[in-house]
Order: sequence, then structure tokens, then C-alpha cells
Amino acid sequence: MKIRTVGRGIALISVAAVVFAACSSSGGSSAPSSAASAAASGGAAKALKIGFLPKDIVNTYFAAAKLGVDTAAKADGSTVIQVGPNEAKADLQVPFIADLTTQKVDAILISADGKDEVAPNLKAAMAAGIKVVGFDSSPAVGAYNVFVNQTDFSLIGGAMAQWACDLAPNCTGEIAILSATATATNQNSWIADMNTALKDPKFATLKLVDTVYGDDNATTSTTQANGLLTKHPNLKVIVAPTTVGILAAAQVVSAAKKQDSVKVTGLGLPNDMKTFVKDGTSPKFGLWNVPALGQLAYVVAAKLISGEIKGSEGETFTVKGLNGDKPYTIGKDSVVILGPPFEFNKDNVDTFNF
Repeated sequence: MKIRTVGRGIALISVAAVVFAACSSSGGSSAPSSAASAAASGGAAKALKIGFLPKDIVNTYFAAAKLGVDTAAKADGSTVIQVGPNEAKADLQVPFIADLTTQKVDAILISADGKDEVAPNLKAAMAAGIKVVGFDSSPAVGAYNVFVNQTDFSLIGGAMAQWACDLAPNCTGEIAILSATATATNQNSWIADMNTALKDPKFATLKLVDTVYGDDNATTSTTQANGLLTKHPNLKVIVAPTTVGILAAAQVVSAAKKQDSVKVTGLGLPNDMKTFVKDGTSPKFGLWNVPALGQLAYVVAAKLISGEIKGSEGETFTVKGLNGDKPYTIGKDSVVILGPPFEFNKDNVDTFNF
């Protein structure tokens, strides 16, 4: 398999054992090692040329997703061309879409920094016969063939509200959100659903006092986290629905030795968060099997290219090793859901390695 990286390269995360037995029936259970069998059961009949365009090429979350893509592609003898900006900005993604279109890749796998900004170029790629599979963060409807969603957005919003409730003393006090970019489709959906969830009477004593944006940049996220602690001295929980943001917030709270009064939760990588689970900064947080997300996105692209699926609502397909080997169903707006979010805590976080 040939892999090309444009811009600053990322070292792929080594996943020795990704065990998702706790959610094996939900859709995110497979370890990346099962990608070969998944690709064999529903992958390409010929070697493909696949473009992989994450929000940026420095975020370890996307390195983990690419691991699943690479493993599935290797089983097919396919080529993965990774391109992308060094920072998560929608306008910086656009030239890379044009570049992949010029290269005549068979498919583009993209996590969109801004759904509308990337849409015109993705539609042009589709018009040129290239299959477009969104994953993680959706392009605009109509600018992809299938969007592989990591989970039901409404489930994430509710889960984050519940985690904040669990970590605030007696489910009471001030909470704040540290998000990624203000244009990120997934972040905005999760935040909107969290705001909806917080209207439930059981969360009545939680007060959302601020929402800030770290742009999925470690330095900016650190600055924003410090700003939250300064601006809101009575803050009880920082909720960060971004792997960059949750790590930055946890580092800030832990370094300030405020983990007894301020907790951090949201969406994070277990390898990033193990230390902070153990020191009490982040007793619980969530995510999904990120390599499996990349694996599923690749297999969907391969099935679109082979004609096995068209991306129409109601179509079903199976991927060996994922979703308990039960069928996936393409839903409204051509969306496929990997599975529900999974909670990490002190009892299970050491089981995972990604």
C-alpha cells in the first residue's frame, strides 16, 4: 500500500489491542485487525486509489481513524493518499479537494471543517465520477454519497449533559463548553443537542455559563481553558466535545491542581486521557472506536465504487467484524451510524490502546 502525506506528517498510532467488548452489539466493536476481513467481505474487487482528507493532519484522532482506513486498504491492495491542512480551517481544505479531483482518485474520505465551504468542490468531484464519503464531520447534504456518522448526534449531547451532571457536585453548578472550530458540523450538532438535553428538569441546577472555541489547536485550546478558569472562578465542569480540547482542558486543570473543584469531560482518546482519569481530573469521558470509524468509511467507499450500494435511504449492507456482523442501514440524508458513544472511566480505560 502506498501512502502519501502532504504537509506535516503524523505518526500513526499503534493499536496493539482495541477491545470494545462492552459495546460489541452497538456497532463500534471491531478492532482494526478485523479490517482485513471486513474489506474482504465488502471491499473493492480491484485496487483503488482513495483520498483521505481529515480536518487537519496533526490531530491524533485522525491518525487513529486513518489506521482503520490503511488496514482495510492494505487488504485490498489499494492506495491511500492522505492530504490536508496543518490546521482545522475549512478554506484550507478546499484546495486539497481540487487536488484529489485532479488526481482522479476513486473516492474521497473527508471530515469537513465547514460543511458549506467544502460543498462546491465536493460536488465537482462527484460530477467527475468520484465517490465522496464523509466521516466524523459531515459535508453539506448533497455534497457526499454517504456520510459515516460515528454515532447519533442526539446521543452525544445527552451523554455529555449526563457526564457533566455526574461530575458536578449534586448535579449543581456552573459548566462551560470548550469546542473545536465554530464551523464544525459535528461540534455544533453535539452542542445544540447538549443544550436541548440540559432543558430536562433533572439538569435544572446545572448552569451553562460559556461556550468557547479552541479551533482544534492545542495552544489555542489551552489558552481558552485557562480563560474559562479565570473568567468563571466557580466553574465545576468543562465539557470538551473534541479530542484536542479535552486533553488541553485536562492538562490545564491538572497543572493548576484544581481537579478537586473542576472536572473535565467530553470526547477524548483513551491514551490521551488515562493519566487524567487516574488523577481525578476527568473521571469519565466518552468516544467511539475511532479506527473502526475509518475502517467503515473505507468499506462504504469501496461498496459505492463497486456498485453494491448507491447511498440510498433504506439500503443495507454488512461489514464482517463490525456491528456484531448485523446489517447497517443507510438512513435519511444517506447517513450510516457506526454505533452509540462509549463511556471510559477508571474501570475500563486501561483496556484500550488508541
